[in-house]
Amino acid sequence: MSDENFTTPPPGPESSEQPATEPTNWGTPQPNYSQANYPPPPPPPPGYTQTTYPPPPQPGYVPPPVAGAGLSDTAASALAYITFIPAIIFLVLAPYNEKPMIKFHAYQELGLTIVLVCLHVIAIIPVLGWFIYVVGSIALLVVWILCIVKASQGGAFKLPLIGNFAAEQSGYRI
Repeated sequence: MSDENFTTPPPGPESSEQPATEPTNWGTPQPNYSQANYPPPPPPPPGYTQTTYPPPPQPGYVPPPVAGAGLSDTAASALAYITFIPAIIFLVLAPYNEKPMIKFHAYQELGLTIVLVCLHVIAIIPVLGWFIYVVGSIALLVVWILCIVKASQGGAFKLPLIGNFAAEQSGYRI
């Protein structure tokens, strides 16, 4: 079949539609519809205003940060205590690792995680290790809850050894 003389077959008896008119010769120029006598478009409805859009940005343009984007300092500080994973993420991600308050809470959470691992190692020892593990776990749970509450309020519950290390690393002064 040749593309030059393509025509649509006539409609069958089961179809009452008119066939789509296809050009018989693909190489012939088509009429210019912009010069045809079409009626003008209807006027816009009352109260209609057309939206104007700003021009596209220039190459190399970096948009300013959106206000309110991301977590607040108190929310990020409290989330750092959930597990060590958010604490590490907050120490790596750019907007959060520049804020001393968030860094302090992330470092303090990493210290609490190390204490928890040490408690699990001590739990291997029979009887005395189990006792230390139970008492230490309860104390660690209370301290952990206090840290989350103080961080969510914008403050800090500075632990004796871990808090000093976290304050030195983050530059946060309590």
